[in-house]
Parts: sequence; structure tokens; C-alpha cells
Amino acid sequence: MTRTVKRGTRTGSVDIISSKSYAHRLIILASLAKSASNIECRGTSKDIEATISCMNALGANIARTGDTIHIEPITAAPEGVCELHCGESGSTLRFLLPIVGALGAEAVFIMEGRLGERPLAPLDAMLSAHGMAIQKQGARLCCKGRLVPGEYAIDGGVSSQYISGLLMALPKLDADSTLTVTGRFESGAYVDITLDTLKTAHAAIAYGEDRRHYAIRGGCGYNMPALCRAEGDWSNAAFFLCMGALSRGSITVNGLNAASCQGDRQITAILRQMGADVRTEGESVTVRRNKLMPATVDASPIPDLIPTICALAAAAKGDTRIVNAARLRLKESDRLKSTANMLTSLGVGVTELADGLIVHGTGRIAGGTVQSFNDHRIAMAAAVAACAAEGDVSIEGSECVSKSYPAFFTALDTLNTEGENA
Repeated sequence: MTRTVKRGTRTGSVDIISSKSYAHRLIILASLAKSASNIECRGTSKDIEATISCMNALGANIARTGDTIHIEPITAAPEGVCELHCGESGSTLRFLLPIVGALGAEAVFIMEGRLGERPLAPLDAMLSAHGMAIQKQGARLCCKGRLVPGEYAIDGGVSSQYISGLLMALPKLDADSTLTVTGRFESGAYVDITLDTLKTAHAAIAYGEDRRHYAIRGGCGYNMPALCRAEGDWSNAAFFLCMGALSRGSITVNGLNAASCQGDRQITAILRQMGADVRTEGESVTVRRNKLMPATVDASPIPDLIPTICALAAAAKGDTRIVNAARLRLKESDRLKSTANMLTSLGVGVTELADGLIVHGTGRIAGGTVQSFNDHRIAMAAAVAACAAEGDVSIEGSECVSKSYPAFFTALDTLNTEGENA
């Protein structure tokens, strides 16, 4: 589907959906808990529905009524082979692989899109060394065997999702374990989210400030509160906050936790660095346009923000440098290449590097047609660019936003268009 976003800056307010990162983890932990619980979760996405589907296949009973997800936990190890349809959700696959092992289940993960190409070897090796047998057959990943307690070590330089999956699985084993993170520690904020949700579930895990060494008590189970809330999503809020930086008025995003563990709340600091006026009041963040400036942005802790930061950088005069971004090539698309393609399609100069980008901002975005590469963040970043473009922006494959934010364009349409860009 091709969707055209009209040129012109926007103004107004958006009530943001719940954090996909929090929702994944809370749903999984509630499914492994001792008693039923409810999760307040505003909005949904294909990725969240994939996790719900997989937990149901493993024996949970999960149903949604409005913005409330009711979860009856797994009461016994599933019998037979469980088919786990994880779609394109890397979180679903990487979190549930060790959890399937903790349950001693036999399962087949069915993958779509580029998910089967994304790196899994370090986690596969660690699980195989501790009792699981894992075999990849095209878009299917077959696994069986029960994880055993012991000493675990995982490289933190590929994906923090490996660490999060192990942290959620190891407390379900019948004895204590340790987990050590080796090498470079990428996207540590996502592990902080995992630890925050494990605290909600009353897991017994001890760790130091560097978050590299964990002592995990086994055999305790999870105790979830009767009702908990998945906080607002900073990753998706960033698109609207960046639109605010291009606005003649302002854009306010409601439902955000200013003290969140989410690394993507750094968007407010980056917007200030680039010259925008950012104000926080309670759970609302308001961004107004000021003179935009180029910046150097380290992608390592915030890979999901890079496409929209690049769209914003195109509207600034000067070179914005994106550094430490090699992992973006392993996302739903090669996100360095697809971001560069988006910018080029809109008349913006860009240099693609092995591990980064240089956006040659002139303050001018021509408009045009953008290929999404089936990447939700590219599609939404292109909509941000339309707010500063001289012409409309057409987005091919715009339906890909359903992976994380199906209602994105609906929310965009609630904002007031301020007219042609200067």
C-alpha cells in the first residue's frame, strides 16, 4: 500500500501507545507467574500479538478487552510440539527460545521476513551447551530439551535481547544460576527494562551497577500484581516529538514517563542538542521549533531512533553524523542503507559509511516517493520528513507500520496541518 503524507508542518497532541518493550516482557512474565493478572496496554501491534499467540500456544490463556490484557498463566509443561508463530518479532523469538527450554517444551518457531537472517548464533550456542537442541530449517527453528541450572555467559555485543531472554528464563529453573555478560554491552537500557519488569514480578536476581554479573535464584516462580501498566512508548513518541521540532506551533505527546528505563527517552536530549525547545510537565512532553543545528549522534544505545533523527537532520543546515551504527544493518531492513535511500529519494544528500551515516543537511527536503523496505521505522521517519518537505511524501509499503504502531497514521491525521512549508 502506498500512502501519501501531505507536506506541511503539524501541531496538536497525541496520546502515545504503550511501550512494546514493556508489553512483551510483562506478558511473558505474567504467563509464567503463579496466578492470573491483568496488564493495562494502550494499543497493540503485530509484534505484541505474536508474543501473545506464542504464550497461548505454550499453555497460557490470554485475552484482551479494550486496553486490558487478562492473563491466565501456564500451569503445566505443554505436550507435543508447539508451533510458535513469531512473525518478524526479534523480541518474541529471542525471549522465548530460552523460556521454551526452561519449560522443557518441544517447539517450532516459525519466522517471517528478515527474522531468520538476524543473528542468533551466540544465544543458540549458550542454550545448546545447557541442555537444548536447536536446529534451523529455513524459516523454521526447531528446539527441544530442558535447560539446566548453572553458569551462563553471553556476548553483549550482538543483541541485548539474548540477555533479557536468559534473565526471564533462568528463575524458572529448579536451582540457582549465574549469568555473565562478556564483550561490549550494546543497548543496555533494554536490559534495564527487563530488570524493571522482573522486579515487578518479584524475581530474586542480584547484580552490580555494571549489570554484567547476575546471581539468579531458581525455583521461586513469579508473583505478578493483579494489575500492572505498560508505560508509554518513547520509541514511537519520538516520531511526533521530532515533528514538533519542525512545527510552527508545537506538538505534545501524552503518556510518557520522564524517569523511564527506556533508552529512547534520550530523544529529548538529542532534540535539545539539535536546537529544539523541549518542555516536560508530568507525563506530557511538548516540543517547539527553534533553529535546528546538526549534531553527532551515537547510535549504539538508541538504534531505533536513527531514521527519524536523520529525517530531522535533513531539515538542519550542516552535516549530522551518525556513529557506532553497524548493528542497524541487522534490523527489519539494512537500516543504514534504507535510511540513506529514504533521504536520497527526498532530495537530501547523504553519505553511507560502514558503521554510520553523514546527513548533508541544507534545510531543504524536496519530497517524493520513499520505499519503506518493509521497515516500520523507515515508513514513520518518512512521515516526519514530510513535515519539512516542499512536496508531498508518498510511502510505498506503508502498511509495515503495523509491526509496532498500526494506528500511527490515524494518530498523524489527528494533528492539524499548518500549511505549506517555508
